[in-house]
Amino acid sequence: MTRNGRLMRVGTAAGAGLLLYVGAPPRELWWLAPVVFAVLWAVLHGRPARAGFGYGLAFGLGFFVPLLSWAGEFVGPLPWLALATVEALVLALAGAGVAVVSRLPAAPLWAAGVWVAAEALIGRAPFGGFPWGRVAFGQPSGIFLPLAAIGGAPLLTAAVVLTGFGAGELLRRVSTGSLRPLGSSAVEFGRLRTVVVPALLAGGPLVAGILAAPMVATTTTDGSAVVALVQGNVPRAGLDFNAQRRAVLDNHVARTMTLAADVAAGRYPRPALVIWPENSSDIDPLRNPDARAVIDRAARAIGVPILVGAVLRTGDGHTTNTAMVWNPRTGPGQRHDKRPMPFAEYIPYRNFFRLFSPYVDRAGDFVPGNGDSAVDVGPARVGIAICSEVMFDDLVRQGVQSGAQLLAVPTNNATFGFTEMTYQQQAISRVRAVEHGRTVLVAATSGVSAVIAPDGAVEQQTKLFTPDALVARVPLRSGTTLATRLGPTPEWLLVTLGLLGVAAALVVQSRAKAGQRRGPVPPKEDVDGGSAGRWGRRGRRPDDRGDPDLRRAGQPADGPAPAARGGT
Repeated sequence: MTRNGRLMRVGTAAGAGLLLYVGAPPRELWWLAPVVFAVLWAVLHGRPARAGFGYGLAFGLGFFVPLLSWAGEFVGPLPWLALATVEALVLALAGAGVAVVSRLPAAPLWAAGVWVAAEALIGRAPFGGFPWGRVAFGQPSGIFLPLAAIGGAPLLTAAVVLTGFGAGELLRRVSTGSLRPLGSSAVEFGRLRTVVVPALLAGGPLVAGILAAPMVATTTTDGSAVVALVQGNVPRAGLDFNAQRRAVLDNHVARTMTLAADVAAGRYPRPALVIWPENSSDIDPLRNPDARAVIDRAARAIGVPILVGAVLRTGDGHTTNTAMVWNPRTGPGQRHDKRPMPFAEYIPYRNFFRLFSPYVDRAGDFVPGNGDSAVDVGPARVGIAICSEVMFDDLVRQGVQSGAQLLAVPTNNATFGFTEMTYQQQAISRVRAVEHGRTVLVAATSGVSAVIAPDGAVEQQTKLFTPDALVARVPLRSGTTLATRLGPTPEWLLVTLGLLGVAAALVVQSRAKAGQRRGPVPPKEDVDGGSAGRWGRRGRRPDDRGDPDLRRAGQPADGPAPAARGGT
């Protein structure tokens, strides 16, 4: 391929990645994703692994650089671009894998498994992974979404990617003349068959999504409860949030007091539980009497348990990011401690990374706690995924398997300003609602807070950086979806499919290269002497210079071949 051709492919791959970002929330252009992967298939098909790696990297950068721009909102471009590059390198591996399997029969199917394998890697490495940009999380609505109730986010990703790759392969075969009439009905049928497989692979997930729709939001309902979300807001956006701890706590207390007055006046029904966001009390209320007193006052005013987002000090000087049940009579009770995020709540190899950015010293020193990701708040058992935890399959699933009837996502997005981060997080929460058949309650410090129904629909939401409260009656569900029951099985099956495809393609390529090194094998009858007059006595061309058999027969290397015994 010419240099200009390679540059065009790189540009196309990067443009496809950018288009995938354009279709992501807050823009709900779910149908763009299959188009993106059809274009990517045209770039990757038939290319060597090294080229696929480069095109995959271009695609990843085109997607992750704009998608994760919020990561540099107040800390500059270095952390943002470093994170985007690490994520893009994993998609580069996916690009190499897709290129390798692209010549196999039913290639789009193997390729979809390769893509899920890459997302599985992103969700686990390095430092525990960061699966924020999974294809599934860009599908909070649309035809494919019901598949999340069957196989979770991995199956949702696979369906979208398979549709795109299948459509890309179908278009490739049509454009190369696979349907051109050739006169023979048998040959024409064979040609037609070559486009049936990619057509089925492209259309199958769409049909499956339609058929899966009746399975959404059908988990067993055990009554309902009125819930309230309090968004107290912060004095100002940015990293100075941590210096505004008392003001933030006072804001949430004040907004809860207002809610209590509205309930007393009959403007809202009395809630059975109230949820405050992450970091609503960055002052440890277990150690600070003033913080404890104001939370007590708010809980007594509303008269029901509050799930408080608090930062607690441990005995060894570390901290935990905790969601804690605060009873209006007995005070603090059950709690869930967040699994901290690297480079945000703790810094691995802090001395090393300090060489690159002074902001590492502004990160905390949080440690994970114990628990099963679910707590009892009033009449409901609530599964908790604090902020970034919502993007990890196992953490959300753990809460549901621990008996959660609702899912809560307390979060603090104040450090990301007015970026798209909060809407991307809301989209992930909507996918989780369908995946587990649960109402999801997103309580954000500065917004956007939301009540999300089990079918993924946003029933209520607040605005950014506005004090507010949401009150809603929501179903309490005890049944589980097939996705919850299957757990990680669909992901591992798809990962295995992708890895087997790569292994099979490498074996085929290895055998093909070995055959090329040996050269063409003469027909058996020639070796046995049936065509000796054409090939010579031992199946060798008579004009092979230096042939030892011809020399033993007294024939010059470049002379004419004598008539073979029995030849013509």
